[in-house]
Amino acid sequence: MKSLFIFGAFAILFSCQSTNKASTVESNGKLTILEDVGVIPGQDEPRTIRVYTPPGYAESDDSYPVLYMHDGQNLFEDSTSFAGEWGIDETLDSLSIKSGFNLIVVGIDNGGENRIHELTAWDHPQYGKAEGEAYMSFIIDIVKPYIDGNYRTKPDQSNTAIMGSSLGGLISHFAIYQYPDVFSKAGIFSPSYWWGTGPFEQVDNTDLPSNIRLNFLMGEKEGENMVVPMQRMVQKILERGHASDRLTSKINPEGEHNEKFWRGEFAEAVLWLFKQ
Repeated sequence: MKSLFIFGAFAILFSCQSTNKASTVESNGKLTILEDVGVIPGQDEPRTIRVYTPPGYAESDDSYPVLYMHDGQNLFEDSTSFAGEWGIDETLDSLSIKSGFNLIVVGIDNGGENRIHELTAWDHPQYGKAEGEAYMSFIIDIVKPYIDGNYRTKPDQSNTAIMGSSLGGLISHFAIYQYPDVFSKAGIFSPSYWWGTGPFEQVDNTDLPSNIRLNFLMGEKEGENMVVPMQRMVQKILERGHASDRLTSKINPEGEHNEKFWRGEFAEAVLWLFKQ
């Protein structure tokens, strides 16, 4: 996966069925790598999907909530990551032991140099055509039905979340506003609101259900071109009447635009999102 940072002085572009072929990587939970779930509309090659199931999944009959995440290469393994992994499996294994919190995570690999198109839902005069609607259609119409059909999930809106960082934060914003009947929670980390007015207009034109939970995160060291637009977005959402107890916004003074920062904030965010 390639990354290119261009906003002012910098920004992030390319970061940051039962017969399915699969391999497994063991941890306390289990990571299963699926290669043949399906193809994003308009593309030719199947997209790799990485599924984390929590400790005890194989031995129990329980069903679990599901978190869909972008940039799957960066979530679980250093060997496939661009600049270090999020450590999702290690974090969730620890939370399972400490607090009994268990979750299925579905990571969708990005398209490498096509990432900038897949993770944006609004065309850009410099960076070109957005393919985010096709990407989200892939998640909702192909990936989610596969996951719900092959894993013990809680498939309803109240138990389904989406999360990502950078352009992944931007597409997570689009997803929660475009598909609030599918997702009830969004982790919007270091969102690329510098992209344009599209997400702000989407907020102006959309009323969210009352149970939607929004978790915003930014690092102060990511720069004003990142911090200020997120602050504007949070203010706009609250002014539109979103309940303040269902929105949290954090600016970490030491946070930088990288997986190390997002890894350190993941546990707090996911526990807040799935708080009952």
